Amino acid sequence: MATKVLPPKQLQNLRFFITRSLNTSSSSSKASAAVSPLNLAEKPEPPIQEPPTIIQDHAKPSILDFNDDRKLFSNLATTKLLHASSNLHLVSIGPLVDFGMWVMNSRIMETDNILRDVVLKTVRHTFFKHFCAGEDVVEARRCIERVNEAGLRVMLAFAVEYTSNNDACDQNLKGFLDSVQSAMSLPPSSVSSVVAKITAMCPLSLLERVSDVLRWQQRDPSFNLPWKQKSFPIFSDSSPLYHTLKKPEPLTPQEENDLQLGQERLWKLCEKCVQANIPLTVDAEHISVQPAIDYLTYLTAIKYNKNDNPIVYGTIQAYLKDAKERLFLATKAADKMGVPMGIKLVRGAYMSSERKIASSLGYESPIHNSIQETHASYNDCASFMLEKIANSSNAVILATHNVESGRLAATKAIDLGIEKRNQKLEFAQLYGMSDALSFGLRNAGFLVSKCTPYGPIEMVIPYLLRRAEENRGLLSASSIDRELTRKELKRRLKAAIF
Repeated sequence: MATKVLPPKQLQNLRFFITRSLNTSSSSSKASAAVSPLNLAEKPEPPIQEPPTIIQDHAKPSILDFNDDRKLFSNLATTKLLHASSNLHLVSIGPLVDFGMWVMNSRIMETDNILRDVVLKTVRHTFFKHFCAGEDVVEARRCIERVNEAGLRVMLAFAVEYTSNNDACDQNLKGFLDSVQSAMSLPPSSVSSVVAKITAMCPLSLLERVSDVLRWQQRDPSFNLPWKQKSFPIFSDSSPLYHTLKKPEPLTPQEENDLQLGQERLWKLCEKCVQANIPLTVDAEHISVQPAIDYLTYLTAIKYNKNDNPIVYGTIQAYLKDAKERLFLATKAADKMGVPMGIKLVRGAYMSSERKIASSLGYESPIHNSIQETHASYNDCASFMLEKIANSSNAVILATHNVESGRLAATKAIDLGIEKRNQKLEFAQLYGMSDALSFGLRNAGFLVSKCTPYGPIEMVIPYLLRRAEENRGLLSASSIDRELTRKELKRRLKAAIF
């Protein structure tokens, strides 16, 4: 089996998640069906077949107000609204998205030709412009200024992904360092964090090897890893281990050296973030490499998270069945060591591929079986971290496109007496998505960021493909934004005429 039944001691430790749920903060749970539970860099669960509507709990005034379209979009020019509305409409057309994804993944994009140039030009002026900040730091800076003018902050992401060699990793590190340098030149708090992927700073094949040996040591504690340093727990008793079914060979001296180089790149980036006093958020990725990512992230957090100031944030994907337990174990270890913990909470990014891999190996999916279970996991993890903020020096980024999760967390924060401008609590949505939720949270007084990727268009194509997949169909994450932008455009048109 891929998962185990938790022993009584672990169940007792996790009683918090059963007894202190976010759901106690509200009497309504209907809004969870209003929008797909999407997050930073995640793919959607199968849509709930209900009309996309905005649901208000009239028994108790809602903290988030989506009824005043004029107030929600007061900072957006009409041209920006028109561009957003047209792009969100295009990506809601399933066949069009399917065709576009086929073209982007085809051999057409592998060689220089006229058709490829036409495709890239079309993408540049539509989806790239909508979901990305630009192709370099200069364009990204202009985008950041526009986002700041709307009362939001930016999580700046140099959108490079998997690499296969050390030379490419060194080049990617330079791009990340340029991101921090650019953020330093902006007014304080314009950029809430810099986002990075470990797979861009350490070769993918090495991260797979490191994850293999870490998983085997979880199976067999006597398996010696002489290079391993002190970190927080990266597994729970229920974590899936099926990616490593036989004892792996120890890392070679060259692999150990390359791992050290990857760690040094991450630490060099952290040094720059400390200098700028800008947090570094490390993205979660596939389960096949996540143990190595967590190991390096927690190792770095222990070194740099000092004096009640979390500089390094790890990421927990709440759609995983072991998410709550791993979050509990890591924060408990951090508390014991006196290390302030920073966590970005998302639902998850790789649902389809994770399920396929587990099924192909004959194991149970590591992802929750229903969308309701994923909702509950996310909300429970959010509740736990809000409690930690109220009582310790921990910090959390609640990355969600789900209206109900945003409302529940905002209500919980107020109930706990967490100040709305508390720097340890940040809500976040992707640039180009869930603007209504971002503005609703902003209007309620909370700190809100847009995760804003940039980079050469050829480099960000994988990112754009994920965004297209997330927004396809009438019941996608962008359904509420499509509805509200249309209403506001109609209002402005009537006002202009009459």
